[in-house]
Amino acid sequence: MKRNKVEICGVNTSQLPVLTNAEMRELFAKLREGDLTAREKLVNGNLRLVLSVIQRFNNRGEYVDDLFQVGCIGLMKAIDNFDLGQNVRFSTYAVPMIIGEIRRYLRDNNPIRVSRSLRDIAYKALQVRDQLTNQNLREPTVQEISNALDLPKEEVVFALDAIQDPVSLFEPIYHDGGDPIYVMDQIHDEKNMDKSWVEEIAIREAMGKLSEREKKILSMRFFEGKTQMEVAEEIGISQAQVSRLEKAAIHRMQKHIQA
Repeated sequence: MKRNKVEICGVNTSQLPVLTNAEMRELFAKLREGDLTAREKLVNGNLRLVLSVIQRFNNRGEYVDDLFQVGCIGLMKAIDNFDLGQNVRFSTYAVPMIIGEIRRYLRDNNPIRVSRSLRDIAYKALQVRDQLTNQNLREPTVQEISNALDLPKEEVVFALDAIQDPVSLFEPIYHDGGDPIYVMDQIHDEKNMDKSWVEEIAIREAMGKLSEREKKILSMRFFEGKTQMEVAEEIGISQAQVSRLEKAAIHRMQKHIQA
């Protein structure tokens, strides 16, 4: 069966080589001896790692070629700094570095401006996170990062939050074959609840059933905040008549809403 040819930055991804662990160790040994050809083979033999990582960023609207090139920079940094003496697979070491390089690129191209001091704290926190991840082979806690930076935990969290990429309210977060669920569907808004919206429509419909004088009385009483005496004086009827008309109008609206 013929495989689909997909080219990124002129690289035919369907023909990328795959290195065995033995080949990897041999190439790393040669690289440490100064063999630059071994470095090139290590890069080419691990480009699939870059491809797997950039798939996580497909929804950012960035050009795949750009992400691939940035990911390759992270891969080369991982190759140059990898220690064969550590009992860690190269992919375990390289993937966080590739992700970190791409995230730095996305942050630098973020349209939202963040103060220089916050960016500096965030970058230092990310560097410490990468160092602690490589050292302990696990993701560090925020407290561990703040301890290493000698900064309050809250300040580190605030700085990291400030450089996060914005997310569209219409970005789908789940799809089960039917209608997708968007970010906005998961946000609670007490100022614009469906219940209040429905009630407002019902009230407007009920107001439509009233006479013009009844509408005017309710509008002046409940939207303009006037007293019954002020309404009576403006309309030219007694306060008792205003009270009677107001109660009748409200009763009629209640019957319409509850119907």
